[in-house]
Amino acid sequence: MRARRSFPRRPAWTATLTWKSAVFITVMCCGLAAILGTLVHVSVTRQTVDIARDRALGRLTEVTRAYEAGDPLPPFAGMDPRGLPRALRALAERGERGTELADFRGRPTMWAAGPADGRALAVRVDYSLGAGTLTGLDRSIVGSSILAIGLTLGAGAFAVTRVTRRLHLTAQVARRITAGDLDARVDDPRTKDPTRPQDEVATVSGALDTMASSLQHKLQSEQRFTADVAHELRTPLTGLSAAAELLPPGRPSELVRDRVRAMRGLTEDLLEISRLDARTETVDLAVHELGPLAERVVRASGTDTEVRIVRDATVETDRRRLERVLGNLIGNAHRHGAPPVVLTVDGPVATVRDHGPGYPAYLLESGPQRFRTEGGGKGHGLGLTIARGQAQVIGAELAFGTAPGGGAEARLTLPEYVRFTTDEDTDEDQRAGPGDDAP
Repeated sequence: MRARRSFPRRPAWTATLTWKSAVFITVMCCGLAAILGTLVHVSVTRQTVDIARDRALGRLTEVTRAYEAGDPLPPFAGMDPRGLPRALRALAERGERGTELADFRGRPTMWAAGPADGRALAVRVDYSLGAGTLTGLDRSIVGSSILAIGLTLGAGAFAVTRVTRRLHLTAQVARRITAGDLDARVDDPRTKDPTRPQDEVATVSGALDTMASSLQHKLQSEQRFTADVAHELRTPLTGLSAAAELLPPGRPSELVRDRVRAMRGLTEDLLEISRLDARTETVDLAVHELGPLAERVVRASGTDTEVRIVRDATVETDRRRLERVLGNLIGNAHRHGAPPVVLTVDGPVATVRDHGPGYPAYLLESGPQRFRTEGGGKGHGLGLTIARGQAQVIGAELAFGTAPGGGAEARLTLPEYVRFTTDEDTDEDQRAGPGDDAP
């Protein structure tokens, strides 16, 4: 079996629009420069060679006349001279005239030859000036092409960077909206003036702002509706609760009181969710030991929950809200899971685990959803929603997963309190000594 070859992964920056645009512009400029340079080189070379060929043929005509008249030949002419190309010599011996560009004594030379008494009468013309002209032209073409490519690439990169910067801003605003910041807007100046022409990026930015505004209005309307309904229910529920207490003892009275308590709990949960959605909650931060706080929450819950403290930690948090989060997680574990339920404290991480069927797939994928439960259990799906909202308020991270071996596991990671040691504290500890307690 042949091993599969693994190719190195390309850097992430090679996938950016700026990089792709730069490569495209560079390739196009190089291709265009190569085409234009080749056309110019071929055209100028042809013209230069034609001029040298005409000059050589003109000299050959003059030398032929001198030879026929019996005059001495000039230094640049001769019968079968050394250095004459073989193909041109054979052409002259066949009775034809022709020219050929070749090197003579290390210099480019244009040869012209014709028949003379069965031999080759040839002349040569120095082609160094023409060759130097072509060399200078090629250098100029290469230099101007590099300069043009550099200028075009710089201008293209500047233009593309402006576009990508606007796209990055739009993506950043979209991520902020996804995170819950419904006030985030792109506010592209091109979208504010309808008479100003808009490009595609401005169109996308305007559509995103419009979508965010519409979504914000709908969510605010739903939040106001939920808060209004909860507030309106509190008054009749208070009266209903008082009336239920006046009922004679019995099973019907217990059922009524139980349903009233459930309705009151649901109403309070709805009010709490509406406050969390409105993001108007204030945090009362203080320093607490997580282990004793977790034990207090278990005692207050009245459930058979095991507490394991692997490593205690000091956290800076809102005690009331943290107790609310842990209480909801413990209550959900007992309501929808199976015993034993274990609350583990390992540093600033508190984990609530049960040994039931685990969280449903939708919750693991997209988080808890209000008024949605599975498995036929009791509840409205508000406990975990409130726990997640309160965790966000206190700056903690709440993650839901499946425990090793099965069962649901909720992991709450809190910001750990770090005490900075000053020089005065160090001096006091040294004066106190290893066996004494510093005041």
